[in-house]
Formats: sequence, C-alpha cells, structure tokens
Amino acid sequence: MSQTQALSEGAARKGPAGSAGGPPSAKRWWILSIVGIAQLMVVLDATIVNIALPSAQADLGFTDGNRQWIVTAYALAFASLLLLGGRIADLFGRKPAFLIGVAGFAAASVLGGAANSFGMLVTARALQGVFGALLAPAALSLLNTTFTDAKERAKAFSVYGAIAGAGGAIGLLLGGVLTDALDWRWTLYVNLVFAVVAFAGGWVLLSNHRDAANAKLDLPGAALVSAGLFSVVYGFSNAETHDWSSPQTWGFLVAGGLLLTAFTWWQTRAAHPLLPMRVLLDRTRAASFVAVLVTGAGMFGVFLFLTYYLQLNLGFSPTKTGLAFLPMMAALMVMAQVSTTMLVPRIGPRTVIPAGFAIAALGMAWLTGIALDTSFSTGVLPPLLLVGAGLGMVMPPAMSLATAGVAPEDAGVASATVNTMQQVGGSIGTALLNTLAASAATSYLAGKDTTDPLVRAQSTIESYTTAFWWSAGFFVAGALITFLLYRPGVQEQDANAAPVVHM
Repeated sequence: MSQTQALSEGAARKGPAGSAGGPPSAKRWWILSIVGIAQLMVVLDATIVNIALPSAQADLGFTDGNRQWIVTAYALAFASLLLLGGRIADLFGRKPAFLIGVAGFAAASVLGGAANSFGMLVTARALQGVFGALLAPAALSLLNTTFTDAKERAKAFSVYGAIAGAGGAIGLLLGGVLTDALDWRWTLYVNLVFAVVAFAGGWVLLSNHRDAANAKLDLPGAALVSAGLFSVVYGFSNAETHDWSSPQTWGFLVAGGLLLTAFTWWQTRAAHPLLPMRVLLDRTRAASFVAVLVTGAGMFGVFLFLTYYLQLNLGFSPTKTGLAFLPMMAALMVMAQVSTTMLVPRIGPRTVIPAGFAIAALGMAWLTGIALDTSFSTGVLPPLLLVGAGLGMVMPPAMSLATAGVAPEDAGVASATVNTMQQVGGSIGTALLNTLAASAATSYLAGKDTTDPLVRAQSTIESYTTAFWWSAGFFVAGALITFLLYRPGVQEQDANAAPVVHM
C-alpha cells in the first residue's frame, strides 16, 4: 500500500496530534498557523542577525575574529540538541515542549537585545539555539500528527516547507528593515511579536498527548549524539577561521564522526533508543533526509554570497537587499504548493525532487555570469527565480516524505532528524563555500596590483562565482543521489520501517 493510500485511511482512525479515534481536528488549520509562526521565528533567526552584525560590532566593540560567534553560538546549540529536543517532545508531550520552546526563545531574544557586552550577546544566541532545538522538532511533529489526510497533509507541508525554505530570505529582509529603520537590537526584540502569537495560540489550540509516555530517555544516546553533532558543526565552523589542516578543524570533525558512529552502534542495543533504527530504515525517508541535507548546504551560496554581491558590488542598502530576495521567495512558495499537492502525489518524488535540484543547479550556474556592472533585472533576477522554483520543488515534499508514515511515538525524533540534516548541511556549506571563495579571491590577486580598487573588486566577483559553481555542484549531486534512492512512482513504505498508522 502506498504512503498516500495509507495516510488517507489513517485519517479515519486518528484524531488530532496523533491521538487515536475521532475525526481530524477542526482546529488543524489554526494549528498550522501557529506552528508556521513559530517555525518562521526559528528559521529567520539564522539570518536576521547577520545584516545587523556590523552595527552590533560597532556598538559592543568586539573584534572581527569574535564576530562569527554571534552566528556560530546559535548554530552549535541548535544543531547539537535537536535530537534530544525531539525525543523530549515525544516523551513528555508536544504541547509543553512547544510552549517552553517558544517562551524560552523569546526570553533569550530579549536577553540578546538588551546585551551590553559580547559575552552577553553570545550567551543569548546560544540560549536561543537551546530553546530552538526544543521548539523546532515539536512544531514539525505537531504538523505531522495533526494532518493525517493525504491531500490536507500535502497542503500543510507546502506551507511549512515554504517557510523553511524562504525563512532565511525573510530574515535578511526583516533584518535590513529593522537595522535601517530602528536599531540592530530590534532584530532580536522582534521575536517577541512572533512568540506572543505562537504561545497564545499554542496554549489555546493544542492538547497534550504523550505518544511515547511509556518509554525512557536514552541518556547515553543523548550524550553521544549531542557531543557528536557539536563536534561536527564546531569543526566545520573552525574551517572558516582556521586552516583545514588545523587540529581545531580536522580534530573535531574526526571526533564528531567517531561519536556519531558510537551513537549509531548504541542505538541498535539500547532498550529505549533516542533515534530508533526503524525511523531510518525506510528508503524514501533516507532519500528525503539526504535531500534536506544537500539543500541546506547549497542554499548558503545563494543567501550569503549574493547578499555580499548586492550590497558591496551593486551598492544595495540592507533593506533593498532583502527586497531583492522577494521574487525568489514568491517562486519558492508557488512551487511548494504545486510540487506537494499536484506533482508528487501524481508522479512521485523520484521525478519531482531531482528535477527541482536540476532547476536550482541551472539557476546557480546562471548566476556565475555576474560581473561588476551586471544589471539586477537581467543578470540576477532570472536565475534567482529559477533557484527559488527549484528549491520549492525539493524542500516541502522532502520534509513531508521524511516524516510520513512515522509512528506517533517517533514523530518528534523524526522531525528533529529533518532539522538536524538542514543544520548540518548549512554548516558544511558555510565552511566549504567560504574556504573555496577565499581561495579563489587569493588566487586571482596573485601577481596583480592589489592596491587597484578595480582588481580587488574583481577578486570578490571571482570568489562569488566560485561559490555559485560549487552550490550548483551540490544541487547536481542532490539530483543524482535522490534519483538513485527514490523508487519510481508513488512511494510505498518499507516493511521494516516505522509503521504508517499507529493503532
């Protein structure tokens, strides 16, 4: 039986939030709204502070070397604790996990906005990551267990996936507007608006259901995977400021790999594993995890380097830079709806998702044609629309398929795995693309007059186009891997994977 058929039949036997019995919740579309608001708050915070960093640096007086920690502190805490946060939501209930995550994220944001020192700001960003790691998997698992009808699920995930894909661009726009109009501190204070709405809605709409109430928390597994993910993300982060041959880079990457290997071994033996192997056994789900990982790595090339190009080379203001990403966001949202509700249910992900990667790769390859005098309307906008459309065909259906068919007691940890893939992919993309771009700029300047402003400007173009080529390469790899992993046609659940319907 296909996932679509199984989910449709499961709708008749499951109520809201994965509870047994009763029709689908009449509040489900309101639940989607508050989940979307909470997810937007978490996703945009990965980029909203970036544009405000120069202002924050001038205000608080920290060095260029320390500047990366404002971003890295959030990513480290978030990525390393996601699986633990997802399992906590399964064990103790998604409603309290969601509400505590929202409230804690808001409090950490206020702390960051009021920061009077570098240490206080870094601490606040790390706390945002901690509470985000509890909030994000709870939000996605709520969506997964609330929408059980196949058609409604497709619509819900098209919205959620569009938010996940476009959140970074929204963060750039909002960060630019707030920094220009008010102050860098408002890039953190603005989270209060999202948090108040999400908390009030969650308090009223959500009911607490503990699908894994009889299980226990796998503390050794939690320690192994948290330390492993921390080491991997920290190692890739160090690659930006250290050489790849530095122990600070390869040492942490090796340690992370060993810890994650030990975690995998332990999960096959633990009585109550943090990440049950049944969640990973489904071939469709594994392909979807890979798709999310590759997208996270490739998207970095769009947001970071194109932001640099628009501001430093074309002279765009922070607000205008954010507005420049709006067409890409629109294309992503349109294709998110089309891919999840029309294309994947009819022809399957093996055609749609690789095609989306291919379109995104074409857009990135097109962007490599930029020059110092390129017109935005002819040289940047068309490829940006292609990238948005391609990602819209990948992100929402991949996120939906990554959690489809998971038993309710595993919904939190499966959702956390999706978020982890995106975060680790982003860390890999950050490290690799930054290193490759810097090397390209250095190579171009070799033997040239480095005091010539035109030569230095052209070196930045070389760095951007190198990053765009590699992002295109990531997307091509994603197309090939997902084409090989996904089965043709409408997907069926593997016999040994997590069951589609939990009775």
